[in-house]
Amino acid sequence: MRQTKEIDILWLTAGLGCDGESVALTNATQPSLEDILSGAIPNIPKVNFHNPLYAYESSEDFLKIFHQAANGEITDFILVVEGSIPDETNKTEGYWATFGVDENLEPITTSDWINRLAKNALAVVAMGTCSAYGGVHASAGNPTGAMGLPDYLGWDWRSKADIPIVCVPGCPTMPDNMTQTLVYLLQQFNNKLPMIELDEVLRPRWLYEATLHEGCDRGGYYEQAQFAEKIGDKECIVKQGCWGPVVNCNVGKRGWTNGVGGCANVGGVCIGCTMPAFPEKFSPFLTQPPGSLLSSQAIATYGKAINSLRRFTLGSMNKTPEWRKKETAFVQIEGLKKNKSD
Repeated sequence: MRQTKEIDILWLTAGLGCDGESVALTNATQPSLEDILSGAIPNIPKVNFHNPLYAYESSEDFLKIFHQAANGEITDFILVVEGSIPDETNKTEGYWATFGVDENLEPITTSDWINRLAKNALAVVAMGTCSAYGGVHASAGNPTGAMGLPDYLGWDWRSKADIPIVCVPGCPTMPDNMTQTLVYLLQQFNNKLPMIELDEVLRPRWLYEATLHEGCDRGGYYEQAQFAEKIGDKECIVKQGCWGPVVNCNVGKRGWTNGVGGCANVGGVCIGCTMPAFPEKFSPFLTQPPGSLLSSQAIATYGKAINSLRRFTLGSMNKTPEWRKKETAFVQIEGLKKNKSD
């Protein structure tokens, strides 16, 4: 792959969504968006960032670069899509989602933008669960026929740089997961990193391979069969409806902003928002997941026994060893004898 000196990030927010990723991006710290744009990150090209939520230009001026990229006049760019893609073919008139107008002042549909931009992009990133897998808007019975980008372009689709669609799910996506993924791609285009490694559902493997439970602050309570009886308790919240043991997400380990927070860490149950089956297969929320009923019962005897043994050991470790007490007492006695003789 040739080295890229300067690259544009075209962030399309015109899908069916809430701009949640664009808002969450402002909370990124490791690295921050400012770090990327200011050149503070080593081994990346110069970055020009184009997101309508942040733009201060007029809509006409802002859209120029999107038209240039669609026409092949700009060749080095990453396309980021936020929001699910509606099916514009499932009706006889009208449209579901648009972004700007053409020379005839007719609305340009979001799907048309994706068709024109994706083929010219170095990489296409589906940012957020809506864009990655359809999310809430693709729930059964929705009239829009909404879908995620892999379902729209095809799961085997590849960019002109031979990169698969990169899905960075979340509702919204963790801020640092977004910036870290972008930095990886930027370093890859600068010939500093190998091809980005994705899992079977196109998520960056290093970010999503572990479950939330494996990095959760409350994981130790689960092992000891200590479960929260109500919202606000400090113990494991699986019985309050947390899906953390079966959800691929690093928010428990990484925190939300600057290492702080994260759903389960602060008492919010995991509802599976990083998963392709979200939201239907995780509903109803705040109800104990079926699988956890069996697992929490199975661990009850083991967990209570382990907890008792650990409490016993803890009590032992919280006592000063006897030989230290004897030595101290000996020194004190010898000191007293010396003082008396003086």
